[in-house]
Amino acid sequence: MHFGAEDLLDVRFAAEPLPLVELCLALAAWQRTDRPGVFARWRRQVARELPSDARPLLHLLRPDGDNPAFVEPPVPDLDAALDAVREGGRQLPYEDLVRAASRTRGGADPGGWLRGLWEQDREAWALLDRSLRSAHAALIAPRWREIRQSFRADVAWRARMLAGHGIKAALAGTHPGARWSGTTLAVPGPPDFETRLGGRGLTLMPSAFWTGRPLLAPRPDGSHLLVYPALTPLPLVAPAGADGSLDALLGRTRAAVLQLLTDRRTTSEVARDLGISLPSVSEHTRTLRAAGLITTERDGKAVLHAATGLGMDLLRSGG
Repeated sequence: MHFGAEDLLDVRFAAEPLPLVELCLALAAWQRTDRPGVFARWRRQVARELPSDARPLLHLLRPDGDNPAFVEPPVPDLDAALDAVREGGRQLPYEDLVRAASRTRGGADPGGWLRGLWEQDREAWALLDRSLRSAHAALIAPRWREIRQSFRADVAWRARMLAGHGIKAALAGTHPGARWSGTTLAVPGPPDFETRLGGRGLTLMPSAFWTGRPLLAPRPDGSHLLVYPALTPLPLVAPAGADGSLDALLGRTRAAVLQLLTDRRTTSEVARDLGISLPSVSEHTRTLRAAGLITTERDGKAVLHAATGLGMDLLRSGG
């Protein structure tokens, strides 16, 4: 992403999560296989909960998050977002549906549903509306409190990083591999593309479900939306709320890991002291390290972790 001076002056956070964007990312995350230590149990739960009338969406929504833009409008109200889907469908590019159909199993278009959308078939659009409503009721509505908690915690943490370290650090923190070269932010991984933001603004939106590299999407006003994984993914958000501000930000177990690492400890010591598994410790330390809150180094066969200055500041501010 190529930033001009106007772009760097016009970076803001979304006011709240976007229901259909989160729904599409949830269904994409369900089809992914990364981060099994965090999402495996949630994926099994979704397999049981997802209604049959929501499954046509899987022909549109893919694990890499490269979804047709019309089905995930950046609108904060669900009913208004569903209206926006239908309105966007009136100018639906045929290429979007060709791409979606070509990426289904065997390149099939089950029942001609995707073609029916392009041809403005009433029944095809009614099926899409039912599928979106059903999937939202099953996956998003029951978890909305936790989704908002994850969203707000990430925004609060990243705003603090912005205040203390600047906009470049806040943006680079959206992905462990993100690197700045002048005013260009590069993130590794396919597909390769370049975007010049053109001074029209960039809105940041952390997602409680997304696990891949940041996704960039144009908005109707010409600006862009950057969706990235929230610091605390949905499965690690305390369902009933957390007792302290740091627990609310990081999740109770991850906050406890950071607290332990005010003194250097090995992975095995953290697992022993908290009574959790080694893979769980590795998952938590990987996320804390990507956020710049801890460092990790190898000493012979041991792997040692310790809180950074930023991590210590966060512990002090969080009580």
